[in-house]
Amino acid sequence: MIVVKNVRILGGEPADLRIDQGVIAEIGQGLSGGEEIDGGGAVALPGLVDLHTHLREPGREDAETVQTGTRSAARGGYTAVHAMANTSPVADTAGVVEQVWRLGREFGHCDVHPVGAVTVGLEGRQLAELGAMADSAARVRVFSDDGRCVDDAVLMRRALEYVKAFDGVVAQHAQEPRLTQGAQMNEGVVSGRLGLTGWPAVAEEAIIARDCLLAAHVGSRLHVCHVSTAGSVEILRWAKSKGWDVTAEVTPHHLLLTDDLVEDSPVGAYNPIYKVNPPLRTRADVEALRAALADGTIDIVATDHAPHPVEDKETEWSAAAMGMVGLETALSVVQESMVETGLLDWAGVAQRMSVVPARIGRLTGQGQPLEEGAPANITLYDPSARTVVDPSAFASKSRNTPYEGMTLPGRVVATFLRGRPTVLEGKLV
Repeated sequence: MIVVKNVRILGGEPADLRIDQGVIAEIGQGLSGGEEIDGGGAVALPGLVDLHTHLREPGREDAETVQTGTRSAARGGYTAVHAMANTSPVADTAGVVEQVWRLGREFGHCDVHPVGAVTVGLEGRQLAELGAMADSAARVRVFSDDGRCVDDAVLMRRALEYVKAFDGVVAQHAQEPRLTQGAQMNEGVVSGRLGLTGWPAVAEEAIIARDCLLAAHVGSRLHVCHVSTAGSVEILRWAKSKGWDVTAEVTPHHLLLTDDLVEDSPVGAYNPIYKVNPPLRTRADVEALRAALADGTIDIVATDHAPHPVEDKETEWSAAAMGMVGLETALSVVQESMVETGLLDWAGVAQRMSVVPARIGRLTGQGQPLEEGAPANITLYDPSARTVVDPSAFASKSRNTPYEGMTLPGRVVATFLRGRPTVLEGKLV
């Protein structure tokens, strides 16, 4: 039995939580008994759920493993993550998704829910074993070729039809490949000045519009990964006004960073740390994304945690890998971009970083309100802290963060997975 003293559920009044046998047994004041942990007035949130994490295992253990990635997740306040399918071998069979799922259970830092590939080998030619992955021990419900777009409209339609049988969802990486061939960064004024091939917003928006229509046509669930443009927001708003079953995510970095950093970063132009897919966009796009997350047009925040070894990022821009790590800084960036700007309160953060992603992923036992009888998946967060980001202190195996040296608000104090602490006083248990 554990009693967590002096916490503020969703930023409310101080209370104590009694945790027993993996559930919240009692909420009140002056509780005692068992092991006592001082919450120090921290905000208590339901354990965070990430719908979009790259754990790299199997195949790229030099960048990340299930063990290091889930340790990183726990440090960031996450109690569940969805592991994307672009591993080697690709997670396109029941055998591979079960391997990842079992590794998550073995290490126990957070729940790991594998995402199954939509197509065999992510090649966009033939549907993968969607039903077999859904029926496997991993119980896959989210399918994505993330890193690549399912650009064939017929194949995308078939995938949307197929997942209806088991209430699955197709999570689309919206990128028309013919419009982004050789693209290096957002198409705009900055790309023109730097002489880098532009990545037009319409390449994302065209796929989102097509897939919303397809999902409506077949009556299926569509989830749009890492939305990055103001135009995409308008398309999603239109689709939702129709009552279509479409959800969408935004990454923390697209809520805070802009494409001008590629030209004017603290260490000069062409720093590959800012190279990401989809690319950083303009200030107008960032403002539109923030407003859309606040009003529910964009449903959730997902990290798109994309670890890479040093040699894949510290190279010339054109050769550098795309992606940023994000699990350990996500909550701080959301506080900076959404809470301190007055766009969200802590209840809103809980909805977008725990409750709704768990619902989209069809998870049980995650994303539940912090109330008596609920699973004790809990994140304690001190929003008054200020931390200088030091990638050498990350639990992740990779260090490719755009926030190095920045002072960000907040700190994860503790994380509990079904009542068992995985992080205490900011340190892994």
